Amino acid sequence: MAKPCVKVVAARHQLAVCALMSGLLSSMSVQAGGGYFLPFYGGETSQMAGTATAIGLDSLAASTNPGKLFAVGNRMDLGTNVALLYRRIEREDGPDPSLNFGTTSDNSIFFVPQGGYARRLGENYALGVAMYANGALNTAYPGDTGVPSSNQNPSACGDRPANFLGGCGKLGVDLSQVIVAPTAAWQFAPGNTLGISPLLAYQRFRAYGLQAFEPLSQNPGNVSNRGFDNAFGLGLRVGWYGEVLPRLTLGAAYATKIHMQRFDRYRGLLAGDGHFDVPANYSVGAAFRATPDWKLALDVQRIEFHEVAALGNSLLNSLQDPQGAPLGSKRGSGFNWRNQTNYRIGTEFTLSPSLSILGGLAYGKVPGDQSIGSVSVNTISPTPTTTASIGFNWWYTPTHEFQFAYTHHFFSTYDGPSALVPGATESVDAHVDVVWIGWAKRF
Repeated sequence: MAKPCVKVVAARHQLAVCALMSGLLSSMSVQAGGGYFLPFYGGETSQMAGTATAIGLDSLAASTNPGKLFAVGNRMDLGTNVALLYRRIEREDGPDPSLNFGTTSDNSIFFVPQGGYARRLGENYALGVAMYANGALNTAYPGDTGVPSSNQNPSACGDRPANFLGGCGKLGVDLSQVIVAPTAAWQFAPGNTLGISPLLAYQRFRAYGLQAFEPLSQNPGNVSNRGFDNAFGLGLRVGWYGEVLPRLTLGAAYATKIHMQRFDRYRGLLAGDGHFDVPANYSVGAAFRATPDWKLALDVQRIEFHEVAALGNSLLNSLQDPQGAPLGSKRGSGFNWRNQTNYRIGTEFTLSPSLSILGGLAYGKVPGDQSIGSVSVNTISPTPTTTASIGFNWWYTPTHEFQFAYTHHFFSTYDGPSALVPGATESVDAHVDVVWIGWAKRF
């Protein structure tokens, strides 16, 4: 039987760290054009694959560009994303046949509700609020080797069989982020508006089945199976929206890093002593009305993943300096994610005063690179590069609207060398589709 990688020579620690980060990432909502950010919030943004900085005038404007709020008028939006997922991981061709097996995540349907409200105050001011989410997906991989004492931490697991990452019991991680954004907007010149949104954030996190990695941690009692932990945080988003020509609008927005409280129960797991801040991000966009019934919009967005220790630290930190950079420390191993630039294009066709059709494409490179260990991350947690959306808005009365969008993330099967069992090959097959169903009211 293959020896546990965390109990043998120091070189194997690299494999253990890579496997750990792979398991964490496999639980998160890894999206095309946004890393673990949802690429869209609300109806019109969902219908145009996230294109939103200079287009998409609904009351969730604060989630992308608070400068749009005045142009929204008086409006309320409510809806939910319904994510339909299939994720299966497999290991094969390893030297020990008992470690070759596959498992499919139990969690396949997720609901992510969102909403917003906007109202003008006088001729030049508007107030509103938006609620939206990131993450909100998780994995729960059942199954094990079936071989007693094959786990890699018998002090925690006894003689139980190993799960896919060498721990025991069901394997998974659950990360959810909810952000509430009260917003104020000021039209300082005709057609030009500035907006500001404090970002009030709440996070919930848990990890289980990761007992194999406790020996690598600065705090082994706070790595796995500690139940849910909660954290609150605060940030700020500012934005500008301007009608610079009769057919051309421009927009720009910037959101600071949201500084979060630490997850005390997982301070031995997440780099930065359990902190998991929301990265800063910024975008610019343009929308052009080519004809009275057709709009075309472009967005460029940058997300600073690398500036958050748990996301940006190198996978190798805890290997190269195990005493000075154990798991969970400020310099401990992270996901090795780079800052990410995303490109989006959206279009809207007005078929009648009550019906419009919208669509869009988004592209963003994988946040991880191809350095040592990153291949394993992308094996266990595939990151799509392309998303396509289509949808419609139907005003079934003069003041009430029904919204629908369908989004497909273009995945393929990923495979590569196992980070846990040297000589084996691991693969993951993932399929992700998202449906938006929403309602809006003008008043």
